[in-house]
Formats: sequence, C-alpha cells, structure tokens
Amino acid sequence: MNVALGGTFDPVHDGHRKLFERAFELGDVTVGLTSDELAPKTRHVERYVRPYDRRKRDLEAELSDLADEHGREYEIRELTDPTGIAVEPEFDALIVSPETKGGGRRINEIRRERGHDPLELVVVDHVEAEDGERISSTRIVAGEIDEHGNLTPSREGRGATRPE
Repeated sequence: MNVALGGTFDPVHDGHRKLFERAFELGDVTVGLTSDELAPKTRHVERYVRPYDRRKRDLEAELSDLADEHGREYEIRELTDPTGIAVEPEFDALIVSPETKGGGRRINEIRRERGHDPLELVVVDHVEAEDGERISSTRIVAGEIDEHGNLTPSREGRGATRPE
C-alpha cells in the first residue's frame, strides 16, 4: 500500500510520531513537507517556521528509523499547495488527524474529479500532553510543552518572528 501524509512538522513531536507509526504500519510512505512559502499559510497562529531544509533534515531523522523498523520505503516531497501529493493516482491511503479529516474529504473529491479512486482516510487521534490538552507544534514553539507533552513552565518559546 502507498500511504501519504503531509504537514509542516516544525518541530516534530509525539503526535507526529503517532501519525508516522500508523503510516508505516500500512505501507510505504510519502510525506509531503510544506514549502517555505506554504508553511505560514497553513498555521492557525502566526509564528516563525524554520526553513524547509532544516525541517526536512529533522523529518528524515525521524522517518529513517521507523522505515527500517517496518521494512518500508519512504520519500519526502515538497508541498507547494494544500492538497499536495495526495491527489496523485499512486496513493491508496491518507493519514489524517481529526482536524484534517475534512481536508482529506476534499482531496477525495479532487481525486474523483480526476478519475482516481478515493483514498482510504486513516484518522489518527491526537496525543495528549501532561495537562490533558493535545500536543501541538504551536504549543511547543510557545514554550508551554516539550515534544513529548511535558509541561515546561520556565521555558521561553520561539515566537512569531525569526530568532536573531
């Protein structure tokens, strides 16, 4: 099975790792990583997003071990628009989180319009932080939690602009 998922992944956290794990359980994985231009447009909160090459390097470090563990292949491709790679015919499944399920439905509409079979939408639930709220990159960048969801009340966040 060819599995797709996409995101900004800045920084990678345990919620992302749960998505990756599920993807590799299903098959070979292609991850769409948002371009530098697209990444800020996909944020709900304005914040600095690290450059594509740094995010890709960190993502490769995460995916390499998982791929080996599951005997799977993976590829990282740059996303320049929100529907990205998932509208391409070679994919069988799309990994989504509860809040991106609607985007998955939209991708399937586009696939049908193009004469492709719809993707199996595999919804992976959020991972909760220590405080019961979900782990998110925005919370990590704000300094509220670390990548594992542990509260970090004395840590300063990255902020909305590029650090000097």
